[in-house]
Amino acid sequence: MKIDFHCHTTASDGALSPQQLVQRAGDRGVELLSITDHDSVSAYRQLPDLPQGLRLIPGIELSCLWQKRGIHIVGLNIDPDSAAMAEATATQSRARALRAEMIAEKLEKYGVDNPLAGALALSDGGAIGRPHFARHMVNSGFVGSESEAFKKFLGSGKTCDIKVCWPSPEQAISWIIDAGGIAVLAHPGKYSMTRSKLVSFLDDFTSWGGRAMEVVSGRQIPSQTSDFSKLCRQFSLLASWGSDFHSPAQTWLDLGSYSTPPPDITPVWRHWQ
Repeated sequence: MKIDFHCHTTASDGALSPQQLVQRAGDRGVELLSITDHDSVSAYRQLPDLPQGLRLIPGIELSCLWQKRGIHIVGLNIDPDSAAMAEATATQSRARALRAEMIAEKLEKYGVDNPLAGALALSDGGAIGRPHFARHMVNSGFVGSESEAFKKFLGSGKTCDIKVCWPSPEQAISWIIDAGGIAVLAHPGKYSMTRSKLVSFLDDFTSWGGRAMEVVSGRQIPSQTSDFSKLCRQFSLLASWGSDFHSPAQTWLDLGSYSTPPPDITPVWRHWQ
């Protein structure tokens, strides 16, 4: 079964509308899909009938802050219409608006023209994220590529990467649980953590009710997959995986495209068979 439990639409920082994304997932043979937009569930209110053979598991990706480090927690099998998700998305929307203003102020000091208006215009009414600022910087000729924008200004640890607005992982996990879902640590290899720091986080994560971790996120080296699988077993976590799809232009992260998950783990999706 081809499964993708991590992807994004125009409801956050993806390039495809929810309708386009589910059609692409169906065309690529994905059978079990979760749209996990950043801090938003609005995609689930914009969907047509699903392609034949495709089943949808409602999801979200919540931004949070742990020891001054940005962390993403995915919620799977949530109720998008629950009171908990209404509270979570309203809180995160306010945080994103404040964060966008702070990022824009910093970019203006570097000489970027109208960064907030530019990012807002590219968000298509969805949550504003760093990729929207990066696209505006490319469109205005300030940088040559989105990767350059992240490398110099917007990437993790750079001067225009603002994290102070986010809630704690404990709060994010509480929202997910209250919405009937399972909390999953997203892409653990992307936080530049030492292994001991990741173990320390997982100690906290499991104590707060976190129950799963992405052992595979897009294309990754086999040793990384093996290590994340060991951590899943060590902490009795379920395993999740996905492409982290944002755009068809990123062909190496297309829907249903990821390194092969190992066989000796318990997949989170077995809960919904």
